[in-house]
Amino acid sequence: MNIKPLSELRAFLEGYASPMGIEIVDVEFSEKDRSLTIFIETPAGVDLDTCEAFHNAIMDPIDEFDPTYDAPYTLNVSSPGLDRPFKTARDYERNLGKEVEVKLYAPLKGKKLLEGILDSFDETTVTIVSGGEQLRLPLNRIAKIHKAIKFD
Repeated sequence: MNIKPLSELRAFLEGYASPMGIEIVDVEFSEKDRSLTIFIETPAGVDLDTCEAFHNAIMDPIDEFDPTYDAPYTLNVSSPGLDRPFKTARDYERNLGKEVEVKLYAPLKGKKLLEGILDSFDETTVTIVSGGEQLRLPLNRIAKIHKAIKFD
């Protein structure tokens, strides 16, 4: 199926998200089930009402934008989830000073899974503080980094 570039769709959606206090986190299209999923975030988090309100706000305009060139698709609006991987600089900024889990492609000091506080980041590295030690991790060694999930 032929679809418009997701970056173009994302830019289009920003015009609807921003006035609602919503951030577009990611946009994905699944060929398998012909679904377009918009992942959103707000400073207060995302609940079902937020997803529904944004879905209703974009439903007609996105049909006019026609992301699939008249092919049928299912539109979904969703929270990115607690364990979603960081993909953008905004993801890292939002989690500075917070506990994160880092999964590495190859072991570092015998470990492929690290936990620590996200201290800093740039275009090529992430720095976490783990066990009182500051670890600079090249992004190309990181398989996945996400917010640590703690259950009380």
